[in-house]
Amino acid sequence: MTEGQRRWVVLLAALLVAGVTARLGVWQLDRARQKTALREAIEQRGALPPLAAAELPRRADAVEPVLHRRVRLAGRWAADRTVYLDNRQMDGRPGFYVVTPLLLPVEAGGGAVLVQRGWVPRHVQDRSRLPPIDTATGPLAFEGRIALPPARLYEFDGQAPGPIRQNLDLSAFARETGLDLAPLSVLQLSVDAAGPGDGLRRDWPLPAVDVSRHLGYAAQWFAFSALAIVLYAWFQLLRPRRRRARR
Repeated sequence: MTEGQRRWVVLLAALLVAGVTARLGVWQLDRARQKTALREAIEQRGALPPLAAAELPRRADAVEPVLHRRVRLAGRWAADRTVYLDNRQMDGRPGFYVVTPLLLPVEAGGGAVLVQRGWVPRHVQDRSRLPPIDTATGPLAFEGRIALPPARLYEFDGQAPGPIRQNLDLSAFARETGLDLAPLSVLQLSVDAAGPGDGLRRDWPLPAVDVSRHLGYAAQWFAFSALAIVLYAWFQLLRPRRRRARR
């Protein structure tokens, strides 16, 4: 390889490194803008009046505009279809998310909606023991927040059919139960004022909107991009010129 060819290779490598790292910085800025937009959407939608159960979308492509909106629900629990999602933590303690379908009345459009009712700690010694949950048998009403189906955790095996599960696929659960489930879930925020409490905790975390982390990553990538340009300029342009000037 001649000296001229070597210089072209070094120049192309420097431009490639600077371009890729700058592009990664722009990507992190875009992620920060997305998180900012999400935070604003959560705040704005949370301040809107609650939706009625009849206004719940029945198509998956219509869910996004109502995510994080409050909703008032009334119906009956399908208690025999309750699922305990394992390995969910709250304040660093292991436990279950209790998930039960709510059967909606005909005037609300019928069908059912999957409700994430709350969190309960797991038995310390016997992880297969189901915690006692007070579940109303009659009609009830409460307020919730529209959310996506429960987040998935990594699992080695396929979905177990019992009440304790690692994950819950909405479509598969609808087929399993024969219920006409809405393509979303609802995070329960309150209990029926006329009924007994159920002992569940509902300190639901909001979606992660840590913008500062993405801004920090963007600054690092832009610094790498600038460093690649500075190093090329020093070793390929400035230092050789200084050497020639000393001769």
